[in-house]
Amino acid sequence: MGEENSFASGGAVPRVVIVDDHRLFRSGVRGELGDAVDVVGEAGDVDSAVSVISEQRPDLVLLDVHLPGGGGVEVLRRVLARHPEIRFLALSVSDAAEDVIGVVRGGARGYVTKTISGKELASAIVRVADGDAVFSPRLAGFVLDAFAATDAPPMDPELDRLTQREREVLRLIARGYAYKEVAKELFISVKTVETHVSSVLRKLQLSNRHELSRWATARKLV
Repeated sequence: MGEENSFASGGAVPRVVIVDDHRLFRSGVRGELGDAVDVVGEAGDVDSAVSVISEQRPDLVLLDVHLPGGGGVEVLRRVLARHPEIRFLALSVSDAAEDVIGVVRGGARGYVTKTISGKELASAIVRVADGDAVFSPRLAGFVLDAFAATDAPPMDPELDRLTQREREVLRLIARGYAYKEVAKELFISVKTVETHVSSVLRKLQLSNRHELSRWATARKLV
């Protein structure tokens, strides 16, 4: 897109589809973005995302990494095979290197975390829709390191036992979040957080959250 026809020049606003498995979060994003973009669709899982994106052909998809049905990477794989012109910006609570690298390798043009402000998010959407790559500052280093390396980072068999949601809970607990704070951050109940923590401890054969924090720190997940 030439500069005179770019979204940044103010001639038009990007048509956007929001993909996230939490309806309240999608509503919040809509509210924060206001009239900076034209939200033409929403989806909460992989299949509905692929359907809505294929139907609407937006300029950009705002994509959560962890989704029912295969995750954001599966959405990228299925959509870009048929519509390579559509741009993707990942928006996730996770700032883990493997999540960032995974979606970038899958075809996303940017990755920002859910701590971003509405104004910053609108700016990131416009830039990615115009063809730029946009990353939260800390995350850009992951991408540079990954693509400078000759080999992909080694897989961790213990980490692979955990579901995506369990990994999210693990990272927040390891950072010292209380169960109530984790619940608020991930839009789930405290009881669900407790269930995930119990499952993580069992799978990793750890006794308490202090051991869990040490385990996560040793693997540079915090």
